[in-house]
Amino acid sequence: MICRSKAPLRLGLAGGGTDVAPFCDLYGGAILNATISMYAWATLEARSDDLIILNSADRKTYISMKATQELPLDGILDLHKGVYNRMVHDYIKKPFGFELTTFVDAPAGSGLGTSSTLVVAILGAFAEMLSLPLGEYDLARLAYEIERKDLALAGGKQDQYAATFGGVNFMEFQLDEKVIVNPLRIRQRYLDELAHNLILFYTETSRLSSTIIEEQAGNVIKKDEKSIDAMHRLKEQAFRMKEALLLGQLDKVGEILDYGWLYKKQMASGISNPQLDAIYNAAKRAGASGGKISGAGGGGFMIFYCPGNTRTSVAEALTQFGGDCRRYEFTNRGLATWSI
Repeated sequence: MICRSKAPLRLGLAGGGTDVAPFCDLYGGAILNATISMYAWATLEARSDDLIILNSADRKTYISMKATQELPLDGILDLHKGVYNRMVHDYIKKPFGFELTTFVDAPAGSGLGTSSTLVVAILGAFAEMLSLPLGEYDLARLAYEIERKDLALAGGKQDQYAATFGGVNFMEFQLDEKVIVNPLRIRQRYLDELAHNLILFYTETSRLSSTIIEEQAGNVIKKDEKSIDAMHRLKEQAFRMKEALLLGQLDKVGEILDYGWLYKKQMASGISNPQLDAIYNAAKRAGASGGKISGAGGGGFMIFYCPGNTRTSVAEALTQFGGDCRRYEFTNRGLATWSI
């Protein structure tokens, strides 16, 4: 039996960073995100021998090893190994052979939640093969624990839940790692207009988000007032974005994004840099009313809201920086699994 899965990547539209502890534990976090038609894919096939084959097709990394109770975490495909280790520990209780092939439609470190979405996709393939009774909250929580606790990778909580649930969601993050996912019923014509006006621009750079996130968390621990105030402003931004989308007040989206970008840069150093500032300013001069970096910051994808008919002029202005504008659609479906 071959089991496949796919999980959608996401655009963080507002509140980014407020899902990171200890801020969300102390003050509560709020994020609005939406999944898009770019995916992490996984194919899992059982083997009759005791060999494990891990193949990351997009990263061109292939490893083969004997199945053991716990695979060593050595920096090579640790996301894949981490999921297997948890499956053995929590469910299977013994090693087994399989071949796992994955592919992600966006580069690692691009700010679309690629790592967490890949973990969700791999988990989905194992859940399909083993017929595990995991609901959406269960699976998202398990993905979070594998990435943040088992693998000790710094980051927030939104990506695992976005990939699992799919759609446009307003998420709340509370004490004791409680997460509430509120699906938003946005009218389709509002989503179509938002997708038309929101440019997704890849800067042809990537970054290690963990360093930015660690500094952001450290700023909360040492009670840096400027950084903490910025996070409160971004939490407020999430509520403003929710209202604008539900009411179809799309003319406010750019303004809300611009507001968030101003304060996001105050959360930690490295979120922006001279190149990203130049890209942002060029987009605004060409007609964009606002935008932001996707993810933790430092590189990867940027989004810009282009009202009216300014989309073309903004896209042309961005060509001077290299990179490219990616086509996408918003999706309302999260993790999908199937067998063949």
